[in-house]
Amino acid sequence: MILADFGTSYSKFLDLADPAPEPYIKATKELERGLKVDFATGHNGKRFGDIYVNELIALARGGEALIEEDRYLLLDCGSRDIKYISYRDGKLEDMGWNAECGASMGFTIELLENYYGLDFNKLPIPAKTFSVTCGVLGISNIFDAITSGTDEAEAVASFVKGIAVNAYRFAGSPAKLYLSGGLCDNRLFVESLPCQVVPLGRFVLLKGLERTLRLSSSR
Repeated sequence: MILADFGTSYSKFLDLADPAPEPYIKATKELERGLKVDFATGHNGKRFGDIYVNELIALARGGEALIEEDRYLLLDCGSRDIKYISYRDGKLEDMGWNAECGASMGFTIELLENYYGLDFNKLPIPAKTFSVTCGVLGISNIFDAITSGTDEAEAVASFVKGIAVNAYRFAGSPAKLYLSGGLCDNRLFVESLPCQVVPLGRFVLLKGLERTLRLSSSR
């Protein structure tokens, strides 16, 4: 039984047939043609999975599996979009999904890090924040700042902080949030979120698929 979260840039897998299953990652562009898994979620989940689970459902069930509190907000920041679910008294209270204002957010951040040769885990948190509502269109803020004499690293850091603040506001500006996705490993992004942040890593949706499988098996 293979579970997979097929993201736009990266895909995450878990093979439950292994004696001690551990999740692993592949670049989505390197996936072999004709690949099929048993349970799938993510942007390309319908293409590669025999059974597809909606991303918000996978995110919610992943939160249920990983978070012990009965009231919390879980924000997932992917390459292509951002989404969140919130719980109150142990029950789903609200959810949101934004593929427009969060367009290509994670992808753009990774692209900028590679293009400028930066390490986002070493850059200081900038005092200035760009107003960014779209990962792709917001790049113009960086070019304008550099043209005006701002250091490249500082300009990019201000862009990343603007992305983080936009995601935080989209999630309802909570005092505390749990974070899902590859940006959990990006210190600059995590520390730019203006609230308490608990990173859960990039396998939360896989945990949600595991919980979905257990729930369906128990019926």
